[in-house]
Amino acid sequence: MDQRMESFRAKLQAQVLRHPVIVANPYTTWFKAGDFSADQARAFLVQFSVFSNQFLVAQLQKVLNAASLEEMRASKEILANEIGVGFRGERAADRGELGSSEGSVEGGTFHFQAAHFELLVRMARQFGLGFADLGKRRAGTPATLHFCDELSRLYAHEDYPIAAAASWAIENWAAAGFWNDLVEGWQRYGKRCGMSALNVAFFSWHAKLEANHARHTWQELEHSYRERTPDEDQFIRHAREMLDGVLVFWRGLDDQRRMLAAGAPYVDVR
Repeated sequence: MDQRMESFRAKLQAQVLRHPVIVANPYTTWFKAGDFSADQARAFLVQFSVFSNQFLVAQLQKVLNAASLEEMRASKEILANEIGVGFRGERAADRGELGSSEGSVEGGTFHFQAAHFELLVRMARQFGLGFADLGKRRAGTPATLHFCDELSRLYAHEDYPIAAAASWAIENWAAAGFWNDLVEGWQRYGKRCGMSALNVAFFSWHAKLEANHARHTWQELEHSYRERTPDEDQFIRHAREMLDGVLVFWRGLDDQRRMLAAGAPYVDVR
């Protein structure tokens, strides 16, 4: 590894990857125990659905603001997979509705039901939530909408260095294990409440996707560093700004679940 890149990596580990949302998420530590109520589950699903659906807006902006054809295609890979195009895998097991957890959408098959948002809708139905309750900005709390807006401002920024820093931050947040915490929480909740058939495919599939992608995060940054050496201080600043936005989202969820635990009606915390 290039000595400059090694030094930059050390700075990122010290100044970005120790961010509270990565090392001390206030919500997922609680959620992992599975001791939440049905109202707390519904409140979480609604807010997560807003983020999940509004992420499509930011991802499309990222496609449109790409600085090269290669970057545009990389962004299209994510967008196409989000809306239901499976990654093509080599094994027969990878040819199911969701496709593979890695690879490319090139030549992949589209299924409406493989769209990530539709996976979440199917799960939310188990808690009495319908399509109209999910994904719309009007259902978002100020904290959730702040996160969505920060994705558009930073992750989809037309200035490549800003977008690259935010994208790297998002990838590292997603790969830090919070998906596994959520899956474990849902599984414990299902066991506690006698919901043995609880469909958690949205969360378990994302846990699998991110586990595979985590291996490539640093390689991608190293390649980008060789191609276009960034202003390291600016990269770190924008990466931290993006993670600050993520933390606002989780703190909002944490505040919401505490209000519900204190007896606030579900309708009053949306």
